[in-house]
Amino acid sequence: MFYYNDEINNKEAMDNDKNIYSFSCKLNDGKEIKLSDFANKILLVVNTASKCGFTPQYKGLESLQKKYNASGFNVLGFPCNQFGSQEPGADEEIQEFCSVNYGVSFPIFSKIEVKGKSAHPIFQFLTCKCPGLMGSESIKWNFTKFLINKNGLPIKRFAPNTKPEKIASHIEELLN
Repeated sequence: MFYYNDEINNKEAMDNDKNIYSFSCKLNDGKEIKLSDFANKILLVVNTASKCGFTPQYKGLESLQKKYNASGFNVLGFPCNQFGSQEPGADEEIQEFCSVNYGVSFPIFSKIEVKGKSAHPIFQFLTCKCPGLMGSESIKWNFTKFLINKNGLPIKRFAPNTKPEKIASHIEELLN
């Protein structure tokens, strides 16, 4: 099921959604893909930014991608400019930055909003299903991470300061 503007803020609709595979998103080259293309994989969905203090986490995210991809794992990067205007570039610039500076091979999607009324439906779903500290649904900063199981359900949310290597044991547990 896909959500349209009049449904996005309907919490009941979000609660009844089955999994992340019901969404589609645009890659940074403009190609629309269905997240069902990642069915039966463990996913780490991350809101990213190129000019953030946490930007070096791209290296750790790429390391996770390389280490676990063959076993059924993918990182999905979603650039966002809502936090301190730390992702000002166009989609092409973001992709080039990620490739040149961090050798990123995982999918980088088109820049989106991850909080507020204009938040992309995938992030409304993730924050509803996997709230943060003290039940807060709002994303507070760049590099918030959501771990998704093989059934497409978000099972754990990680704070921006959680380094990717600290997530490896959680990934391994889900892959086994």
